[in-house]
Amino acid sequence: MTSAAAAALQKSYDVAVIGAGVFGAFAAWHLRRAGKSVLLLDAYGAAHSRASSGGESRVIRMGYGPDEIYTRWSHRSLGLWREFFDRVKRPELFQPTGVLWMARDRDPYTTASEAVLQKVGVRFEKLDRAELEKRYPQIAFGAVTWALFEPDSGALLARRAVQAVVQDFTQNGGDHRIDAAAAPSGGRRVLASVTTRGGDTVRAGAFVFACGAWLPKLFPDLLRDRIHPTRQEVYFFGVPPGERRFAPPAMPTWIDFGDEFYGIPDLENRGFKVAPDRHGPALDPDTAERRVTPATLASARRFLTQRFPALKEAPLVEARVCQYENTSNGDFLIDRHPGYDNVWLVGGGSGHGFKHGPALGEYVAGRVTQEGTVEGRFTLSTKAKVQKRAVY
Repeated sequence: MTSAAAAALQKSYDVAVIGAGVFGAFAAWHLRRAGKSVLLLDAYGAAHSRASSGGESRVIRMGYGPDEIYTRWSHRSLGLWREFFDRVKRPELFQPTGVLWMARDRDPYTTASEAVLQKVGVRFEKLDRAELEKRYPQIAFGAVTWALFEPDSGALLARRAVQAVVQDFTQNGGDHRIDAAAAPSGGRRVLASVTTRGGDTVRAGAFVFACGAWLPKLFPDLLRDRIHPTRQEVYFFGVPPGERRFAPPAMPTWIDFGDEFYGIPDLENRGFKVAPDRHGPALDPDTAERRVTPATLASARRFLTQRFPALKEAPLVEARVCQYENTSNGDFLIDRHPGYDNVWLVGGGSGHGFKHGPALGEYVAGRVTQEGTVEGRFTLSTKAKVQKRAVY
């Protein structure tokens, strides 16, 4: 144990945050900026390979159908991400590719997105089929008849972005340790401490459990049937030599919810990213083997051939198995533990949460320090045991 880690064990913190993914990292970062003493604890380290925040890239887009709260949070987060990256001199961690929403005739979700984007003041273009074919001849649009294009949106280089947040947090007085926290036990109403897997004691005035897919493992009686980690496969296909039509600026980040796929252009020459947005089978984040399945890969190849025919023979150059962490309908969980006044449960990223990290962390820090009212749709009481996805 280092001297710094030994010293950390002797102190009591204002807040201990369990989980150093994007939710926990930004909650800790905002709490530290508010002047609190903060410990950030993670079993494997910030944005590790098992975490939902551990991938190479994540989409940041403003469109959320009728869900104005998420459009506003995403808009706020984009500004905070860019401010942060500029301050730490890492502007490359946001890739301003733009985001293209593909739609069919009378598409209610994209139509609702158009109205909310206009209300909130988000820049966008509405493109008809002729304009789409002119602008993106490398895309075979098939049943797609129109689209929305968000020019200011794009992709975040996820793993490195979270690690940059944690590094800045520690450089400004926060403590970060790699260790696994045990589930709270003992007295009710006020939690004084938690123990770690190694038997150490962490003392704090408040605790934020932002541990993603591990929440139902730590709180099985409360969350086992309300948060569902699912296996999600992501593929990177190699583009032909010298081919730039599938990299920015020629290719945007794109979303085709009609076929339940999304993707990110060839960033940093890593390959053209394609991923299904359907919920996969249940997954244990600690023990799951992270091998892709032939059937899901075949489905991705069929879509790739259909929508991007020039990549029909593209080799698979990289693949990842990550996870979604789904609530019953896709809303976030941000609420107090019903048994403890000073314990907060923060999770339910549900496959769309990464982009919201800065605004969500700001919101959590405000609830912890100012005792504000929790938005109704984020409360534990709204998390049903039957899954019916409503937020995308």
